[in-house]
Amino acid sequence: MPELPDIEAYLVALRERTLGATLTGIRIVSPFLLRTVDPPFDAVIGRKVTALHRLGKRIVLGFDGAPPLFAVIHLMISGRFVWSDDPKARSKDKATLASFHFDTGTLTLVEAATQKRASLHVVAGEDALSALHRSGLEPLTATPRQFADAVTRENRTLKRVLTSPSILSGIGNAFSDEILHAARLSPIKLSSRLTSEEHNRLYNATQSVLTAWTSTLVERARKTFPSRAEVTAFRPEFAVHGKFGKPCPVCGTAVQRIVHATNETNYCPRCQTEGKLLADRSLSRLLKDDWPATIEEWESR
Repeated sequence: MPELPDIEAYLVALRERTLGATLTGIRIVSPFLLRTVDPPFDAVIGRKVTALHRLGKRIVLGFDGAPPLFAVIHLMISGRFVWSDDPKARSKDKATLASFHFDTGTLTLVEAATQKRASLHVVAGEDALSALHRSGLEPLTATPRQFADAVTRENRTLKRVLTSPSILSGIGNAFSDEILHAARLSPIKLSSRLTSEEHNRLYNATQSVLTAWTSTLVERARKTFPSRAEVTAFRPEFAVHGKFGKPCPVCGTAVQRIVHATNETNYCPRCQTEGKLLADRSLSRLLKDDWPATIEEWESR
């Protein structure tokens, strides 16, 4: 799922191409994409884009008029944008969900997945827009105290805390792994058990990881519109996410994982869990009592 750094990169690329442009038409291919009926989706046609910003992991396009209208797009896991400088471009891609035609070019929304989860809301007025917000704290503008208060508001695992949109805004599976690795904290540690020093590590890691990746991806987006392949949860530069079995860049220990449904959490047992292996359901069900307790035992086998 595109997360905060990816969304900020998209926004930079979209502002350059659509800010001040007029939306001349919308073609919706999938009826499941549109989640609102009032106002009708075509009410934004003929209006100029006056603002673009992020709402959690959603992209908001603001249009002029009274009241102002907003098109709110959530890419979910597999949604991606494709840009063409042709204002009348018509996508032949079977994954196309919708095309937004501006007088400066065409923005196409695609979702290469069997289950179509991306969504489009068209709402009128700031109050209706605010109703879509999950109220999570913005991590890059939060003070250490605000961050600590949000993290400890509910007693959850750190992985759940970082990825819950009602607690922190814009962080998903990939960057939560990277943040926890940088903070040297276990993904299953409970937030209520964090020491003051661990709170500082988590806050600083969140700031540094998100800032660095946002800067990198935004700089690329200033040069060219992000390609579908570039917006990914699996990057060669990542330390642990998507790196199961590969060496940790800090200590060289093989990265481990916890699999749950379609998601997995990646971590380094030496850097983050004091050498302990966290039970991976997909394997521990089979191994039962033979599941190793430490990374040393795992490596010896």
